[in-house]
Amino acid sequence: MEIIKGFPSTMMDDYQLNVTQILEHAGKWYGEQEIVSRKKDNTIFRYNYGEAFRRVKRLASSLKKSLGVKVGDRVGVLEWNTHRFYELYFAVPATGAVMLELNPRLHPLQLAKIMNHSKVSLLFLNEDFIPLVESISNSVQVKKYVVISNDERTVRQETKLSYYNYETLIQEGDENYEIPMFDEKSACYAAYTTGTTGDPKGIYYSHRSIVLNTLVISRNLTIEDTFMQIVPMFHVNGWLGFMAATLVGAKLVLPGRYTANDPKPLVDLMINERVTVTAGVPEIFSSILNYLRSMEKKPIFVNSRILIGGSEPPLSLVIGLMEFGFQVGQGYGATETTPSVTGSVVKPKIKEKYSDKDMLDLLRKQGIPAFGIDIRVVDPVTGNDVPHDGKTVGEIWIRGPWIASSYYNDPRTIESFVGDGVDRWWRSGDLAVVDELGYIKIVDRIKDVIKSGGEWISTVDLENHLMTHPAVAEATVIGIPHPKWGERPLAFVVLRQGFEGKVSKEELLTYLGQRFAKWQLPDDIIFVKEIPKTSVGKFDKKVLREKYRDYFTGTK
Repeated sequence: MEIIKGFPSTMMDDYQLNVTQILEHAGKWYGEQEIVSRKKDNTIFRYNYGEAFRRVKRLASSLKKSLGVKVGDRVGVLEWNTHRFYELYFAVPATGAVMLELNPRLHPLQLAKIMNHSKVSLLFLNEDFIPLVESISNSVQVKKYVVISNDERTVRQETKLSYYNYETLIQEGDENYEIPMFDEKSACYAAYTTGTTGDPKGIYYSHRSIVLNTLVISRNLTIEDTFMQIVPMFHVNGWLGFMAATLVGAKLVLPGRYTANDPKPLVDLMINERVTVTAGVPEIFSSILNYLRSMEKKPIFVNSRILIGGSEPPLSLVIGLMEFGFQVGQGYGATETTPSVTGSVVKPKIKEKYSDKDMLDLLRKQGIPAFGIDIRVVDPVTGNDVPHDGKTVGEIWIRGPWIASSYYNDPRTIESFVGDGVDRWWRSGDLAVVDELGYIKIVDRIKDVIKSGGEWISTVDLENHLMTHPAVAEATVIGIPHPKWGERPLAFVVLRQGFEGKVSKEELLTYLGQRFAKWQLPDDIIFVKEIPKTSVGKFDKKVLREKYRDYFTGTK
């Protein structure tokens, strides 16, 4: 595509978009709006955007003066969803450095590899991660450490690391620090794919990409909302929910450390802080739903919205959340897309022709592309766009102002991107269909879809229908080598509490048979206590495929 230069404008087109401007705006004009952060001892820390902006300027000045951070340096962060992580999202770019979001759930050696690949010279770490960092300290190039702690005396007794204290840096910083304006094409954040296949791949996000994507996301929020940041802030920029909340001046709730096994702190915050908007993966909302159902006095969340991403939510989860008053929508994105690509939109024509059941199915689709995003759904064999018939499967290709054009210093760029310049597309590896109204639905990952006897079987559709059975808590399906058919489906099921031993695989296969052809059904169903998950909460099919690869060809 040729870029044609037209008649010159009279606008300030050289005025750069910088992420720090988002908090600066909130601090100046919505300074009294509250930020709530849950601490390690379950107590609540409260301050506001004005105070946060002043702390960020102090921290940025200390980063430059006391720690010698320079433009272009990479600064790693290992932290939970706290107000300190929030501050680092602005303080590090305010120096011209790049903040690297580190996932503490990765294997230590993988973390070390990421830090060395990005050449991290300074690392911020929550005190909880001191043993983790000590285990790899001799393997990384980090020169300086800053510990985030509520009790520095305890830390000094527990570590041999030489480190700076987070709060001390803020106290010693200059509140009048003037944040420079940086070229908007400069990197401000970096994140790595979770590495379910091979080593993680690095993405460096520009100021421009973050600001533009935040502007698009913020249309779903108002200053009257209260947004809770459930998505880990180390995962794809936390899906930029907290950034969008800041942009519009909404109240922001940061839940600190939490686990899917104990959703009580999240539910307590949702009730006590009157949360109206949040987002996350299906697994965390499944845990929240189970907890809500167990409560003696069941709350109703009026005008509360949930965005689910990461993978398609089971219909049973959507219906269950709606019973508690939630409005549920879907979204689609990836590390390579900053993250937003598509979202739930209900077109007027949908309301005219769809039944209530059809509307529920619509909510499970990934939706319509956001403005600025260009999407093709391409036949992997012919390279042609597939028809918008809701049936023909193709691979999603994406381009746009917040879509990656390469991986950082990684030869795998060649296999994942096609074209050049503005004609460059990221090949997502996701298989999808597009219906006649333009709604996109992911049917599987290329690496997960099963080809049996020359026919394709969607693992996603099988999984989601299994999880509509009242006895099933979790389910996943993988393709296993088969001597006759090439591959056959194998299902893994976790039963809900109280159903153990009361449901047979024959019953579940009969249930699936109401919707799927016989040849599409799993050849076997294995009941397990838990399904392995990746560091961001998705089912880890790689682990299952490796463990059960000989299930149909050898000894079970």
